[in-house]
Order: sequence, then structure tokens, then C-alpha cells
Amino acid sequence: MVDLNTAMAAASVDRQKRIAEEGKERVKRRSGRDLGIEAFDPVKHVAKEKAETASMWLVIAFSVLVSLLMRYVLMPRTTVEKSDILYLAPLAAVFLIPQVHRMVLPSSFNELYTKGTWFKAGFLHTFTFLAMAFLLVNPPLGDIVAPQLADKWVLVQHEDDEFNFSRGMGSSGTLVWEVEQDTLLSGDIWLLFGLADNVKVDGATVLVGLSNNAGDVLLESDSDFWNDNMEVISNNTGNISNTASSSILMPHGDLDQDFAIQIGTDLAVGEHLITVTILEQGDPWENSRIYEWTLRVVEQLPDASAS
Repeated sequence: MVDLNTAMAAASVDRQKRIAEEGKERVKRRSGRDLGIEAFDPVKHVAKEKAETASMWLVIAFSVLVSLLMRYVLMPRTTVEKSDILYLAPLAAVFLIPQVHRMVLPSSFNELYTKGTWFKAGFLHTFTFLAMAFLLVNPPLGDIVAPQLADKWVLVQHEDDEFNFSRGMGSSGTLVWEVEQDTLLSGDIWLLFGLADNVKVDGATVLVGLSNNAGDVLLESDSDFWNDNMEVISNNTGNISNTASSSILMPHGDLDQDFAIQIGTDLAVGEHLITVTILEQGDPWENSRIYEWTLRVVEQLPDASAS
């Protein structure tokens, strides 16, 4: 037999022991040191933030310098065919970032840098360079793209004060013109198109050549034809705004440059290859673009009912 006082004392001791053990376990679970969490050190935290900030501005300055060297030193000495080096070399400079940090920043900062620092610095350098390169090679700081076709090109048959436009308008490829059997594409045949550029399109040299069975010939533009027949051209190629100078051929109005080239008179049946070469002195190198279009003059098939 155990008296009541003894039993209560034993239960109290057991409860206190159990509470003490639970307290120790709770302290152990909440211990940052046991969980691998370092105690917060304000002084160390401030030093690390200063080091990270210095690293960020150093990487930005390094990327801007690399971008300027690419644009104004490397780019003028490089041809368009070898332009890949303009991006590969600056991006490869990411491997120099740790060495630049050691050369420029104090050792007290470099001691705080980790692999995560170089990873973030690499991304910052890459995107800073891409942004700077986009700004430096486009107007007003640069121009590396030749003028391009504003929208469509079209052919016009001009005969006896009458204008017949090709059934379709093309941006590239081939246009087909049907004529009656044993006949020619009579009258003067004109090629119409507009050019657009991000700077000034009138600074480019445009060479138009025609190649067919009769040989090769270099053609010249006649601005008077477009100006004298602007209303007819706009009505047949489609107006896209209230201004007379805006059409499908020149969607940007006066910002585009119109071209009217007489490619021949009384063209024979067959293929006529039209080559448009655009040359422009850009910044820093010469820009070029080539279009090749084909006019196919074909005879209409005989009417089956007539036979």
C-alpha cells in the first residue's frame, strides 16, 4: 500500500521531470545554431550590403565600358560578315569580372564575395551589355540597317494614256501578267514601290537592274511619273489615310521615298528578273540590301469552247 501523499509527491516529480525534458527539446528545436542558421550580426550585414552595392556599380560601369569599346573601337574595324565577334567578345568578358573586382575593390570587400555574387554579376553584365548595344547601334547613335521595302511593289502598264495595274501586289516573289496569244505586253511597263528607313531614306543609293532574254540593263528612277500620276496610283493601290501621299505602297506617307522605274516597252513573253540593290553609308559601316522580283509574262490559254 502507498499512501496518498507519497503518490502525489511521486507524480509531481515525474511531471516536473517531463516538463523539463520538453523544455529542453523545445529549445533544441528552436535553436538557429542547431538548424544551421547563423546569428544575425548587424555589423557584418552592413559590410556585406556595402560590398554587394559596390559590386553592382562596378559591374554596370564595366559593362558600359565594354559596350562603348565594342561600338566605337571594335565595330568600325569589323565587317558585316564577321559581326558575330561584336557580341561574342563582350559577352565572354563576363569571365573577367572576378579579376576586375580584385583589381578595383579593397580586399575587405572581396572577402565577402561568394559564388552567388559572381552568378548575379554575370547576369547583370549580360543584360546591361544587351541594353547598351541596342541603344548604341540604332538611331540616333548608329545605323546598321539599310532601307527596306515600305510594303508592296506593283507593275503598271501605261499605254495611250491608260493605266493597267497588275492583278496582285507583292512583297517578294513573282507577279504574273497574262497577254493574248502571239502578242507582247505592250506599252510602257513601270515598276512602282516605296522605301522606308529609320533615319532618312533619301540618303541611299538604289540600283535597279533588269535581266531577260534581251540581256541585262541598269534602269533609272523617274520621279516625275509618280508625281504626275499620284492620284491614279493611290486609287489603284489603295488609300490608307486621308493624305494623298499615303497608300499601300507608301504607308508612312512623306516619310517613305517613292520609286517609279520604267523596266521596258513592249515586253516579250517570258521571265523578266528585276533586281533592286540598296546601298547606304550607315554608321559605322556600309549597309546593303537586295531584292529579287520576277515578272512572268504568259500567254492566255485558248478558250476551250472556241475549239
